[in-house]
Amino acid sequence: MHQIDRDPLSRVRSEVSEEEWRARVDLAACYRLIAAFGMSDLIYNHATVRIPGTADHLLINPYGYMYEEITASSLIRIDLDGRVVYNPHGGYDINYAGYVVHSAVHAARPDAHCVIHTHSRAGMAISALKCGLLPLTQTAMRFGQVAYHDYESVAVDLDERRRLARDLGDAPVMILRNHGLLALGPSVGEAFNALYWLELACKVQVDAMACNGELNLPSRQIQEKTAHLYRPDTRRPFGVLEWPAMLRYLDRRDPGYRD
Repeated sequence: MHQIDRDPLSRVRSEVSEEEWRARVDLAACYRLIAAFGMSDLIYNHATVRIPGTADHLLINPYGYMYEEITASSLIRIDLDGRVVYNPHGGYDINYAGYVVHSAVHAARPDAHCVIHTHSRAGMAISALKCGLLPLTQTAMRFGQVAYHDYESVAVDLDERRRLARDLGDAPVMILRNHGLLALGPSVGEAFNALYWLELACKVQVDAMACNGELNLPSRQIQEKTAHLYRPDTRRPFGVLEWPAMLRYLDRRDPGYRD
């Protein structure tokens, strides 16, 4: 039986750069927030962040931790080829399938500082609908560009990375059909904000479609205007202003993610 050994983890901060430590704290917070808002899936799925100052080193969760257990010290450093660069654990490693999906996005998108993939109930429901995400609400219309990737079974085929990158293009979010959701951003806060809104849009669509009533879709002109207003270069990059508040939310409940 695996047990979390806190002793070697306590030395991590002294063994990494200050930039990497800040990235670790933000990513650990992201994991805790995903759990707090009901988007986690036991020990599965991933959020990754590119370590500042590197082109190909990422931080990823130890396979076997629940999201609510993850701390800054517990994260594992890997490269884009899936090699473990620094692992503070004796009995935990990474999930190979997570490496395949996340390395594909980080390699194809230099702007993808953070990448998050979930198997939430609402996200999987929308991923199973041919219509995909509909522009039913302002929240959904934020995503004027949603990418889609057809299901190819469990993501263990390295060749799938090429198709994942092709299908993602320059979109900020992607729905993996029959699978789940993916969001990315130039910071952890922006990626989490995109995921939170995408998840909320999926929940509302499931609720609305369950009513069996006629759906009201705004005009294409209004959809495009709304999407434009939520572009990061139009008003502000959503997630930056919110991130300190999200950290305060966690600190009031359990600041242990900072360890």
